[in-house]
Amino acid sequence: MSYTDFVIKIKNAKIAGKPIVKTDATKMSRAIAELLAARGFVKGVEVKGKGVKKYLEIDLEGKKQMHAVKFLSTSSRHRYAGYKDFKKVKNGFGMLVVSTPKGIMTGESARKEKVGGELLSEIW
Repeated sequence: MSYTDFVIKIKNAKIAGKPIVKTDATKMSRAIAELLAARGFVKGVEVKGKGVKKYLEIDLEGKKQMHAVKFLSTSSRHRYAGYKDFKKVKNGFGMLVVSTPKGIMTGESARKEKVGGELLSEIW
């Protein structure tokens, strides 16, 4: 499952009023889910199962609603930027998700770490 499918799955489940969502446990999906939990879009993330049958259980009872997602990079077009180019999303109400050499992080934390990378998406 690509990160775009993962984010859309969470957004659609929140709009539908689902309490939890279960999805594949990849490193990227876990990192993005933890960022969403830190920013209040979801309540929590748990890794369940063992070995190959691991999955993420995401509690969607977060404080913030996910209104929209804008994907900046696609499989055919990758966009990169330096840390000085990271802007606030919707005046700080949203978040920029960036894939950096230090891992997946928000635009704010990448700016503090002074590391650039691939722009994945804007979530607000």
